[in-house]
Amino acid sequence: MKTIRLALCQINTTVGDLNGNARRIIKCIEDAGAYNPDIVAFPELAVTGYPPEDLLLKPQFIRDNISALGEIQEAAGDCVVITGFVDRRDDIYNAAAIIHKGEIVDIYHKMHLPNYGVFDEFRYFQAGMRYPVYRMDDVLFGVSICEDIWYPEGPGTVQALAGAEFIININASPYNIGKSGFRERMISTRANDNSVIIAYVNTVGGQDELVFDGQSLVLDHNGDIIARGKAFEEDMVIVDLDLEAVFMKRLHNPRRRQQAMSLRRELVEEIALAREPGSPESRTSFPRFGAPAPAGCPVFPIEEEAYKALSLGTRDYVGKNGFKKVCIGLSGGVDSALVAAVAVDAIGKENVTGVFMPSPYTSAESREDVQALSETLGIKVLESPISTIFEGYLKTLEPNFENMPPDITEENIQARIRGNILMALSNKFGWLVLTTGNKSEMSVGYATLYGDMAGGFAVIKDVPKTLVYRICRWKNRMEGRTVIPERILSKEPTAELRPNQKDTDTLPPYDVLDPILRAYIEDDKGFDEIIGLGCDEARAKSIINMVDHSEYKRRQSPPGIKITPRAFGRDRRFPITNRYRSW
Repeated sequence: MKTIRLALCQINTTVGDLNGNARRIIKCIEDAGAYNPDIVAFPELAVTGYPPEDLLLKPQFIRDNISALGEIQEAAGDCVVITGFVDRRDDIYNAAAIIHKGEIVDIYHKMHLPNYGVFDEFRYFQAGMRYPVYRMDDVLFGVSICEDIWYPEGPGTVQALAGAEFIININASPYNIGKSGFRERMISTRANDNSVIIAYVNTVGGQDELVFDGQSLVLDHNGDIIARGKAFEEDMVIVDLDLEAVFMKRLHNPRRRQQAMSLRRELVEEIALAREPGSPESRTSFPRFGAPAPAGCPVFPIEEEAYKALSLGTRDYVGKNGFKKVCIGLSGGVDSALVAAVAVDAIGKENVTGVFMPSPYTSAESREDVQALSETLGIKVLESPISTIFEGYLKTLEPNFENMPPDITEENIQARIRGNILMALSNKFGWLVLTTGNKSEMSVGYATLYGDMAGGFAVIKDVPKTLVYRICRWKNRMEGRTVIPERILSKEPTAELRPNQKDTDTLPPYDVLDPILRAYIEDDKGFDEIIGLGCDEARAKSIINMVDHSEYKRRQSPPGIKITPRAFGRDRRFPITNRYRSW
C-alpha cells in the first residue's frame, strides 16, 4: 500500500520569542522522531509567532528570524520539516521553509494575503507567485499557507491538478465562535472537489486579543475528517495517509481529467526530495494519533468553546507578559464572577485576588454574594471601603458643584475611586488588573472611563451580556456544583452607584439589547433593517447613538479577548469623530 506518515505539530508560540519558538519546534521534531514520520509540519509563521505586526518593519527582526530558522535547519534530521517563517528577498514574504537533511530545499511564499478583519498582511508582505509541488520517490504533495486554501481556484487546486496527492496547509487561524465548523466545511469542500487529502495544521494559544484554537485537521480525498487535533491545547497529530485511495478516486473522475488538461504546466515547478528507502516498512503501523472526531461542528457547545478561549487567552496574556498574579474588583455581579472563574481556571486560585470595595449604595446581598463566590472559587478577597474617600471627593468638589443636584458625576466618582484602588494594588504587588466589562456595556458606553474600565486586560470585553449568563450557567452544570452563586445569576443587574439603581434605568433589558447590538455592530445592518427586526424607532435611534458616541471610550479601554466575528478594535474600526447617521 502506498502511504505517507505525517506529524502535524500545533504549538503555542510567542510573538518575537525567536529563539524560544525555535527551541519549541526543535523539541517537537525530536518528539515526532519516535514515530518515524516522513514529514513534520508546523504552523504559519511559527518562527516569529503570529501576528508579528510592525516587528516586520524592523530589518534586524527579519535577519534574526532567518537565523532562528537556521537552528531548525540544523536539527531537522532525515524527515522533511515544514515550518512558517518570514523570508527576505527583494521584499519580505509570509513563507514556508521545506527542510530536508539539513538543507532548505525550497521556500513557498503565501499567495493570498488576507487584509480584512484582524488581518493586515498587505501592510507587510509581498504575495508569492509560484506553484511548487514536491516529489518524494513516487509521492507528490503540495504546500500552502492559511488563506491560500480558502480560494476554490487557489494554489491547492493547481497543485492537485498537477498531481499532488495531498496538500499540507500551515495556519495561524484565529478563533471566533462558530468558525471551526465553517472552516471544516470549507476544507472538506476543497478536499472533495480536488480529490486530494488535506492536512491542515493550526497554531494554538493567546496573543494579545487573539486566541488560536488549534484543532488541526486531516481530511481524506472525499472530504471526511480522519484526524483532529485537540482544541485550545498543544497537540501532535500523527497520521498515515492512504494515497492509493486518492489514485483510485481520480481514476473514476473524468471531470478532473478535463480540468487537468487545461492546467498551464509552466506555472508548476516540481522539486525532488529524497525519501529514506524502506522507511514505511520499518515502522509500526497505526491509522492515526490525536483526537479522532466525526465531521460536524461545533465540537463543543458555544458556552464551553467560549470559556476555553477566554481561559487560554487569559493564561497566555498573563504569562507571556511576565505577570504571575491578578486582581479583580468583585461587585457581587455576574460579570466579575465570570472573570474570576476564568482567572482561577487560567492561572490557579492561589494567583487570583478579589477586591471588594463597598460604597454607601452597596447592598448586603452584594457583600454576601462576593463572600459566597470567594468560597466556591477558593480565592482571597480584600475589602477596601470607598465611603470615606467618596465623602472626601464630594467635600473637595463642593465649592465647584454648589447648588447643583447629584447626577452621573457622583456615580462615576465612585467607579474612579475603585479604579484607583485596583491600580494601587497592582503597583504595590505587581498584580495585573483584570477588568470586568462585557461587550454589551462597552458597545453602549455603559462604563466609566478611568473607572471600571481601568486595568490591564479586559477578559470578557467581547462577550455579550446574555452570553455571560449562559457561560456561567454552563460552568455550574459542567462542574456539577454551584461555582457561580445562583443569586448572582438571578438578581437584576445593577451598578449600585445610587439608591435602587438598575441597569434597566438606562438600558433596555439585555435580551432585547443584545440582538440589536449584534445587528448593528456585527452584521452592519442599517437603521431601517434594525426597525424591520421589530425594534421601535426611538429605541433603535437611542441605542445606535450610544454605540456611535462611545467610540472614544472604547479606544481607551484595555485589550480584551476576541471571541465574536466582529470585535471592537481588531475587527471593527470606526472613527471617533463621526457625524454619519443611518436615519
